[in-house]
Amino acid sequence: MGVAGPEIERLIQLLARVPGLGPRSARRAALHLIRKRDELLTPLAGAMQVASDRIMTCTTCGSIDTSDPCTLCRDPRRDRSILVVVETVADLWALERAQALNAAYHVLGGVLSPLDGIGPKDLTIAALLDRATGGEVREIIIALNATVDGQTTAHYLTDLIAPTGVRVTRLAHGVPVGGELDYLDEGTLAAALRSRTAM
Repeated sequence: MGVAGPEIERLIQLLARVPGLGPRSARRAALHLIRKRDELLTPLAGAMQVASDRIMTCTTCGSIDTSDPCTLCRDPRRDRSILVVVETVADLWALERAQALNAAYHVLGGVLSPLDGIGPKDLTIAALLDRATGGEVREIIIALNATVDGQTTAHYLTDLIAPTGVRVTRLAHGVPVGGELDYLDEGTLAAALRSRTAM
């Protein structure tokens, strides 16, 4: 039996489902929200309702926005000849924060994972092929995580795209900016040595 009413228990249970929040953190967050009802809880509830009503998935790239096509797909300054393939919207946002490339994106919605039952039909691979063969794309940058499933998916996509004649590249792996060799794992060091470039 909980120490609070069912409404508060429900709030705690829902907060505990948010990544990074366990039951204890969810209780603390719920208490903080309730204490700051006027400044935080009420505006948050309103923002969440608006998000639930208005946020949709872009049918072009798979990102999320309040319009379809999304803001990035509608941006005329984007270089549509370069298509960056990412696993999730979070990865897209991370690359956009870097402000290193003004390209178009394609969100796969995950990676191939036979153990989890995720195959090509569960991802937006067919839509990616349509975009690759549409004539506008000259290069596809595969920007997937350096996990086993990410690399398996990258190889699968490379084999699939190769016959289209579109150039396929991938993110470099290796020493991070500001990284010290002594603190890096062997896999990262090996990848850095394999991906070495001329000075």
